[in-house]
Amino acid sequence: MHSVSEENYIKTIYHLQDGKNLVSTNDIAGRMNTKASSVTDMLKKLADKNLAEYIPYKGTRLTQNGINCATQIIRKHRLWEVFLVEKLDFSWDEVHEVAEQLEHIQSRKLIDELDKLLDYPKYDPHGDPIPDAQGNYEKTAKTAISKLQKGQSGVLAGVHDTSTRFLQYLDKHQIELGTQIQLIDLEAFDGSCLIKTDSKELHISKTIADNLYLKILK
Repeated sequence: MHSVSEENYIKTIYHLQDGKNLVSTNDIAGRMNTKASSVTDMLKKLADKNLAEYIPYKGTRLTQNGINCATQIIRKHRLWEVFLVEKLDFSWDEVHEVAEQLEHIQSRKLIDELDKLLDYPKYDPHGDPIPDAQGNYEKTAKTAISKLQKGQSGVLAGVHDTSTRFLQYLDKHQIELGTQIQLIDLEAFDGSCLIKTDSKELHISKTIADNLYLKILK
């Protein structure tokens, strides 16, 4: 059994190490809004528990035990998000902070039953894949709007930013998972875009374009 703090570090390292050999202490500190010295202390604890490999002055990586732990935390988080939306009528901008608390429940039986109750969902309300009980999950090819060519279309399949303010912005403009979006124009000066959705044309900033991921229509 791991503490809430340990699990938060494990999940953070997992997300940061995607495609990297080692994650720096400063990157972890920046993501978790804490001091580098505090990160170093925790990395030593995780290393003692064989959850991470810590190389002083270079960085850290999760061991296989750490990866297994991280995928189960993520599984719990995303299943709870689905539960909150489907069963308790939360909106997609309300679930992240609640799921942050619920993801630390330790009962494996409860999570397996929750998965069964929800009919084994593959994706959470934000389009992120849900690992199964073995930590496996489906990967769908998704491309940020900012990476599209003019005229390309796709269906919104995920959002990188799951903050309340960003999701409320999308709700305001009737953009949700499954919305068909076409890139009409891309401004070379600042990366802003003109897009066409199911209902209208809309100018969006580069930040927004970077955070909207489409499954490209052939």
